[in-house]
Amino acid sequence: MSHFSLETELASALRLDGPINRGPAMRWQRKQGEEGNQSVNMSLNASCGLGKTPVKTASINNKSMSKTPSSNGSLGYSHKTPKSGGKKTPGKGAKTPNGGDRFIPNRSTTQFDLGHFMINQDTNSQQQSENAEMMSPSKLEYQKVMSENLNGDLASKKIISYKGNLPNAPEGHQSSLQVLYSTCKTPASTAKKTIRNIPQVPERILDAPEILDDYYLNLLDWSVNNHLAVALGNHVYLWNAATGEINQLLQLDGPEDYIGAVAWVAEGNILGVGTSAGEVQLWDVAQQKRLRNMAGHAARVGSLSWNSYVVSSGSRSGAIHHHDVRVAQHHVGTFTGHSQEVCGLQWSPDGKHLASGGNDNLLNVWTAQNLTASPSAIQPVHTFSQHLAAVKAVSWCPWQHNVLASGGGTADRHIRFWNVSVGSCINAVDTKSQVCALQWSKEYKELVSSHGFALNQLTIWKYPAMTKVAELTGHTSRVLHMAMSPDGTTVVSAGADETLRLWKCFSVDKEKKKSQKSSIVPRDQTIAHLSKIR
Repeated sequence: MSHFSLETELASALRLDGPINRGPAMRWQRKQGEEGNQSVNMSLNASCGLGKTPVKTASINNKSMSKTPSSNGSLGYSHKTPKSGGKKTPGKGAKTPNGGDRFIPNRSTTQFDLGHFMINQDTNSQQQSENAEMMSPSKLEYQKVMSENLNGDLASKKIISYKGNLPNAPEGHQSSLQVLYSTCKTPASTAKKTIRNIPQVPERILDAPEILDDYYLNLLDWSVNNHLAVALGNHVYLWNAATGEINQLLQLDGPEDYIGAVAWVAEGNILGVGTSAGEVQLWDVAQQKRLRNMAGHAARVGSLSWNSYVVSSGSRSGAIHHHDVRVAQHHVGTFTGHSQEVCGLQWSPDGKHLASGGNDNLLNVWTAQNLTASPSAIQPVHTFSQHLAAVKAVSWCPWQHNVLASGGGTADRHIRFWNVSVGSCINAVDTKSQVCALQWSKEYKELVSSHGFALNQLTIWKYPAMTKVAELTGHTSRVLHMAMSPDGTTVVSAGADETLRLWKCFSVDKEKKKSQKSSIVPRDQTIAHLSKIR
C-alpha cells in the first residue's frame, strides 16, 4: 500500500495545473477557527516529536503569551494608535473589509513629518542657544548680519497675512480675481519721484596751470557777483562766469612768493588774499587795485574767512588773527588753540561761531564774543579730537546754524557732523578716501565732498542719512578745493591735475527759479571807503 501511496503523491506533485494538497496552509486558512488551528498544531508537534515544547499560537484569545502592554493594563495585541470616530482600531489578527489581514495606519493622521520637524527644531534651537552662550556679542552680531545678507529676513516674508481684510474690488471692475491688492498707503503710480538727473560729466573744464599741489592751502572762491577767484602760483586770476572773461588781478613781486588763500567778502567786491610772507592783502576787483596790506603773522597764511567787516586768517604758526578792516589798527584779536598749521577756517552763517581745523588733528569752535579778549584768556568753546588726521574740510549747515561738518585727511577719511550747541558728534561716515573739501547744497538737503587719495572724485551725499546720491569722476589727481556758485546750482572743483571742472549737480526747480529775482547786493559803505584808510 505504501508503494501505491508514493506513486500517487509523485503523480500529484508532477501535475502543474492541479491544486496543491501538501505544504503549509495559507495564513487565512490557519485563522479559520480556533479549534481547527489548535488540532493542526498538536498533530504537527506530535509528528515532529516536539510535544513537550510550548508553541506560540496565532490566536487572539491566547493573551497569556503576549508581551505588548494593552490600554486596559492586560497583555494582548492591542495597538496605541489614536482612535478615530469612536470605533475601535482593528487588532493584528482582524480582517479588514477588503479581505486583508493587516492594519496600515494613515500617514496623514499620525503627522510623522510634523513631529520629526518639531523634534529637530527643538534640538537645533537648543544647540543654537548653547553655542550663543559661548560666543561673544560681536560674533553674534556678525552672524546675524551675515544671515540677513545671505538669506534675507525670512521671518517677515509671508505669502498670506491675516492682520487685515483684503479691500473690495473697485466698483465696475469686470473680474475681482484680476485685482492686485497692495498694503501700501500710497499707490506706486502716485509716488513722488525723488531721484533727479545729475550729469556725470562736467559742464566745463578750465585749465589751471601751476596750481599748487598743497593740501593745506585754500586757493579757490566764488563771489556773489559770479566771479571765480583762483590762485595759480604767485598769481590770482578772476574768471567771469557770466561772460567767460578771464583777468589777472595780481602778481606777487618775489619769485619764491606764492598765494596761500583767497576769500571774497560777503558783498563780493573785495577779495582777501593770504600770502606765503604772512600778509593779508585786500583787493578791489572793480578797480583792480590793492587797498590794504595787513601783516602780523610769523608764517604763511593758508586760510581766510570773512565775518561782516572782520576777516580772520589762519597761519602755519597755529595762530588765528582777526582784522577789522574799518580801522587803521586792524589787528583786534588772536586765537591760539592750535599747535600746528590752521588749514580749515570758516565762520558760521549767523556770525556767532568760528570753526578752525588744524594739522594737529583738532577741530576747534570759537565764539565771536571773544574776538577782542586777551589771547591768553581765550579758550575754544569746543575742542573735538576724534579726527585722526589734519582737518581741512570744515563747512557749516546753511539751514541749521548749529550743525558743523568736518572732514579728515588720509589717515582719518571720515566726515563727521557736530552739534556745537551741546558739543556732541551727531554722525560719522567713512568715505574710504582723503577728504579735502565740503560744500552744502542750498537747494537740497545734500552735501558734496571732494576727495584725494585714493578716489580723486566728488561724492554727493543725502543728509542726514548720508547715503550716496552720485559720484562725479574725471579728475586724475586729488581734488583739493571746491566752491559753490552764487545761485547754488554749480560746484567748481580744482585738482592737482591742473584743471578746474564745473559740475551742474544742484539744478534749481523751474517753479522756484521763476520766483527768484536776480539782484546785486550794494557795496558796504565801510568796505567802499577802504582806500581812504592807510
